[in-house]
This record gives sequence, structure tokens and C-alpha cells, in this order.
Amino acid sequence: MKQDYNNLPAGLKKKYEELKSCLASLGSVAVAFSAGVDSTFLLYAAKDVLGDNVIAATAVSNFIPGREVEESEEICKKLGVKHVISRVDVDDIPHFSENPVDRCYHCKKFIFAGLKEIATGENKDFVVDGSNADDVGDYRPGMRALAELKIKSPLKEVGLTKSEIRQLSECFELPTFNKPSFACLASRIPYGSTISKEKLAMVENAENLLLELGFKQFRVRLHGSGDGSKDAIARIELLPEDFERLMDLQLREKIYQSFKDFGFAYTALDLKGYRTGSLNETINKDKE
Repeated sequence: MKQDYNNLPAGLKKKYEELKSCLASLGSVAVAFSAGVDSTFLLYAAKDVLGDNVIAATAVSNFIPGREVEESEEICKKLGVKHVISRVDVDDIPHFSENPVDRCYHCKKFIFAGLKEIATGENKDFVVDGSNADDVGDYRPGMRALAELKIKSPLKEVGLTKSEIRQLSECFELPTFNKPSFACLASRIPYGSTISKEKLAMVENAENLLLELGFKQFRVRLHGSGDGSKDAIARIELLPEDFERLMDLQLREKIYQSFKDFGFAYTALDLKGYRTGSLNETINKDKE
């Protein structure tokens, strides 16, 4: 049974009221919408406060899994929010294929500039994104792009954490309250390794298979040159409690053979397990 809003901790209710006040002060917004936990909650709150003065704007490209785009359309219909699609060709994003350590800066600068154009065309005053209070700790060069473009991050401004957003999402019966976290597919490829549409498709196919097999939270990292070459390695990050299940012979064989079909020469299990930002572990975080 979902928790009643009135029974939530006072501090959490205070943050939500502050969020509503923050959104109300903006007048009208375009929510950068990915159908993830944070942006879905933000869209719900914006709709709650601003009504028809909110739209959802979703960037669609090779680095966004197709399943996420479909889910974004379903959520917008359920919430009664106008949904605008921005189609982005990865070849048009400066430095994207080169994959430098500040790739996310260049990508977000390009994408959010496009979302600002959409907001202007839809007569919306601001673009808001779902960055939250937990996003200030890791290496996130994309934050610099958001600041330069004056993108608003209401969840971060009021100090809402991921766990609090999940708690509120469950209270408001949002379908994403327990949805696993999934970053863009480009984050699966080590910095300095060229990103291509073929590599992104390999990763998407691999992760779709793991979802179909019932795994919930994971990453498939691509090492090697990829693109159908003989040295492409899939490094699977699973929750430690899923390690034993992966040891099933039939399951291992299915994953191994399917990954071969997707273009991976080798498949390996990361013994440390799933964690966000594992490709940031080997870089100098002062590089931004």
C-alpha cells in the first residue's frame, strides 16, 4: 500500500512544497524528459503546479535506448502533458565521436541548446532538468553546460536526493518510483575510445537482452575498438546478489552466444559489480 502524503516525514514534505514554489516562480517550463526516475517526478510536479504551462521535451538519438523513448511517450499520455521530440544525429554533436573526458559537456551543450529552441517555440520561459542533490559528487562535466545555458535544476535547488525522489514518486503512484537508473549509452564506452552508431547499437542490444532475462540494475561496458572487430569486449556490471544467477550454465551460454551475435568477441563479468560512473574511476576529476 502506498504511503499517504500526509504521513511522509516533515522534512520531505517541506522539500516538496519548496519544489512547488520553485516551479510556480518559473511560470512556464519545458521539462527535459527522459522517462527516468528524476525527470518523471519533475514532470509530475510541474504539471501539478503549472498545469498546461508545461511541456515535456525529449531528445531522441542513437545513445538513447528505444525502450526509453517509448516509455516517455506513454508517461506523457498518462500525465496529460504535451510531448515534443527533438531528433539528434550523433554525427552533428561536436567532439561526441572522439569521446574526450568532457564529452558530456559537448553533448549536453548541443542537446539543451536544441531544447531551449523548442521551449522558445512553445512559448515556455525556462528549460528545467532532473539533476538532483546526489549529482554534485561525481565527475559531471555536463553540469557546466547546463550552467552556461541557464538551465534550471529545481530538484537540486531544493536538495531532493534520489532516494527522496523515489519515496515521493511512490507516494504519487508514478510508474518510475522503483525504476533502475540508466544513463545514456555513450557512458558505456571508455573515454578516448571512438563512439560510433554501431558501438551504441551493440550496447543497446546487450542491455536489452539482460532486461529480457530479468536483470534489473546493470551496465554493459564496451572495451576494445568494437564495430565488428575481433577485440570487442563486453564487461557486465551486475548487482553482487545477481552473480550466482549468472553462473547458471544455460544462462551464461545464452548471454555469451547472443553477445557474440551482437558483435562482442569476449564477454566478462566485473567482479566489483554494478556501480554508476565506473569509467570515471581512471580519470583525473580535475579535468573539466
